[in-house]
Amino acid sequence: MESFTAGLISLDDALAAMLVRITPVTETETLSITAAAGRITASSVISPLNVPPFANSAMDGYAVRLADLQTGPLAVAGKAFAGAPYRGDWPPGSCIRIMTGAPVPAGTEAVVMQEETEQVDDRIRITAAVNAGQNIRLAGEDIQQGAGVLEAGIRLGAAELPLLASLGVGSVEVRRRLKVAIFSTGDELQPVGEPLAEGQIYDTNRFAVRLMLDKLGCETIDLGIIRDDPAALRVAFEQADSQADVVISSGGVSVGEADYTKQMLESLGEVTFWKLAIKPGKPFAFGRLKQSWFCGLPGNPVSAVLTFYQLVQPLLAKLAGEPGPALPPRQRVKVTEKLKKSPGRLDFQRGILTRNAEGELEVRSTGPQGSHVFSSFSQGNCFIVLERDRGSVAPGEWVDVEPFNALLEG
Repeated sequence: MESFTAGLISLDDALAAMLVRITPVTETETLSITAAAGRITASSVISPLNVPPFANSAMDGYAVRLADLQTGPLAVAGKAFAGAPYRGDWPPGSCIRIMTGAPVPAGTEAVVMQEETEQVDDRIRITAAVNAGQNIRLAGEDIQQGAGVLEAGIRLGAAELPLLASLGVGSVEVRRRLKVAIFSTGDELQPVGEPLAEGQIYDTNRFAVRLMLDKLGCETIDLGIIRDDPAALRVAFEQADSQADVVISSGGVSVGEADYTKQMLESLGEVTFWKLAIKPGKPFAFGRLKQSWFCGLPGNPVSAVLTFYQLVQPLLAKLAGEPGPALPPRQRVKVTEKLKKSPGRLDFQRGILTRNAEGELEVRSTGPQGSHVFSSFSQGNCFIVLERDRGSVAPGEWVDVEPFNALLEG
């Protein structure tokens, strides 16, 4: 691994240095499945029953015994419906009308679909070959009683919770929610919605970070805007550290005279690294306070969101007990226009991934790529990832593209 004191470090080394230090929270709670959306399973979930719980018909048709098929057209002995099984006698030489999902009567060896029969007077003739077991769903064919249905570390959503409901599982053990304290630093910042004075800008970063934390299911402790004053910053750090698992600040990790965050972190804890070989997002800090982890985001809005996405998101996933964030795999596609770049840093440009008339994926830039151009996120749907040593890219060249995951989607 590169030395953290030798200058800029790579994104991969920075991420590895973070994750190797993180262990998931161990505290758990048991919630009703109606209140568990977005939470992380703390243990595996075992099925209390078979799915399906009984052998049933996969088709509307007729339940038959193979020996009866040799007798010619079959009389209909009765009917079986979902929720109303057939319970009468089943005479030889007959079949039973059955609907999809209905329990198959005892002795059923096959279900013949409606389309492979015809009515002859008051009897049913089979018009296709019949194989033993056809169109019968066996008990436990989907899930067997005692089988694991969800592992620990699964984020519960629309695919998982209805599954638990179908098994009659009413509650689930989950890891507790992460507590994340956030604040921004800078005399120039003004809360969103307040009028701006001369020289002020809106605190976009804290607003964006809070939205992303909400999507990740974290409990957010918002400490607001901290002015460029060392004493006030120390109070904010100590307050955040006492309440949170992770402390996230925005701004103050560069090298300006009023950038106190890195100094405060060195005073109250330890700095693992604070300069990355990525663009945008070079001044990102990571370290440890007395009780919590610390991530210092750059002050520029695009840099703040990018570093949260690429570094803080996987940190929070591991701390919460997930195997990792759902980052879509990168794809190799052709770019349709020139992309400006200087060698030296891994570059995450915002792009628009589309299909051309031939059905092939291609990508173009959202336009200006300055770290203040936040509109590039709303216009784009992916990162164009340009290698650290690569220079400008000509139209038609191949580039790596990383589609946005749900964190940056609408």
